[in-house]
Formats: sequence, structure tokens, C-alpha cells
Amino acid sequence: MREIAQHTAPRPVLRVMIFAADPVRRAGLMVIVSNAGHAISDDPDQADVVLADGVFPDGVLPATDLPAVTLGGNVPTHAGLLPADASPEQIDAAIRAVATGLVVRTVEASRPAFAAVAEQELNLLTPREVEVLGAISNGLSNKAIARQLGISQHTVKFHVEALLHKLGAGSRAEAVYKGLRQRLIQM
Repeated sequence: MREIAQHTAPRPVLRVMIFAADPVRRAGLMVIVSNAGHAISDDPDQADVVLADGVFPDGVLPATDLPAVTLGGNVPTHAGLLPADASPEQIDAAIRAVATGLVVRTVEASRPAFAAVAEQELNLLTPREVEVLGAISNGLSNKAIARQLGISQHTVKFHVEALLHKLGAGSRAEAVYKGLRQRLIQM
């Protein structure tokens, strides 16, 4: 039986500038960013993305026009807002998403307080799932999405099923509605 090889594009290496008031936290974030395959940049002219830990003592980050992900803060002008205890995978996904121009927000808790932590972590869509959701919002079929993203229809179906589950949606239309309400996508 002949196997079909799927082409997967290499993940881009992004240059990430890290802002953290606590030097220990900054070192920890540097390890997370490096382990995700990114480079650390201290030069804003060379960086692709900013990763900021919380709110700075003076309330503002150093001025930059770069897309930014904030951990544990609420900077509405930043493209990415994650909880302070975000996992390394969530941080990597957010960095990659904002670098492509997407907005990242965690899903507001709509589950009972006793829900398992593992279930709550499912709410964060991967950058690819956000891309697929955006394509769905543009009315594309699985076949058209596969062509646009350079992946198989089976992989698109997998991403659609995953994002429907994570958003708690019963249909593609409901997923788009919830994605818009949670500001995962914009029209």
C-alpha cells in the first residue's frame, strides 16, 4: 500500500524580546522561549514579538510597536493576554499567533468551579486552530481550507473537530459565533 507523505512547513524561529521585572522570572521565560525553538532578542529593532510578564511597577512597558503577549496582566492594547500560570505550550502558541497578526485571549470560564484543570486547559486554541476558525468564518469548505493552508482535508477535519470541542460548539456557525464573542477571530 502506498503511503502519502504530508508536507509540514518548518516552524519559524521568532526573535522574542522578554520584559520581566523579576530577573528569576525573566530567566524562566527565557528557558521556555528557547525550548520552544525561538531566539531571545534584547534589541527591539531585531525582535519579532514581545513577551511581557505581568504589569510593570510604573504600569507601562517600554514603548514598542511590536506585537506583544502579556502574562498575568491586563494590557488591552496587547494582542495576547494569558494568565500568569500559562503553560509553556500556551506561551509558544500565543507567541506564534500574535506574530502572524492574530489576537489571543483565554476563553472566559463558563464551566463549573469543579471542572478538571485539564479540561480548562483545552480552551486555548492552537494557532492552526485559530487559522482554521478564521477560514471557516470566511465560509470556506474543508477542501478549500486544506488548499489554503497546505494541509490535508483529514487534518482540517481534525482541527475543526478539536476547535468545536474546545469552544463547546455544536456546529461551524456556532464556533464562529463563539470565536467572535471571545475575540479569537475578527471579521
